[in-house]
Amino acid sequence: MILFFALCFVGVAIAGFCAFVIFWPLTLVHVRDRHGALGAQWGEGAFLKPVALRWLLSGDYRRIADTSLSGLATPARISLCVIMFGLLMAGLLALWAEAFA
Repeated sequence: MILFFALCFVGVAIAGFCAFVIFWPLTLVHVRDRHGALGAQWGEGAFLKPVALRWLLSGDYRRIADTSLSGLATPARISLCVIMFGLLMAGLLALWAEAFA
C-alpha cells in the first residue's frame, strides 16, 4: 500500500512537470520580450539554468511591477514546488516501504 502511495506521488510530480513545461517557457519569453536586462543576465537557454530557477523559486519576480509576469511566474513556481514535493514524498515513502519489508 505504501508503494502505491509513492507511485501516486510520482503522478503528482508528473502533473507538476506538465504545468511547469507550459508556464515556465511562457514566463521566459515574457522576460525576454519585456525585461531585456533580466533576460540578458540569464542568456540563451535559461530553461534549466540554476540562476533562473533560483529566481523563480525565491519569488524575485514579485519585485518587478508587472502583473503579467507575476501571472505567468506564479503557476510556474507552484508547479516547480509540486514537482519537488511529489518526488520527495515518493522517495520517502519508497524508503519507508523498504524499511518495513
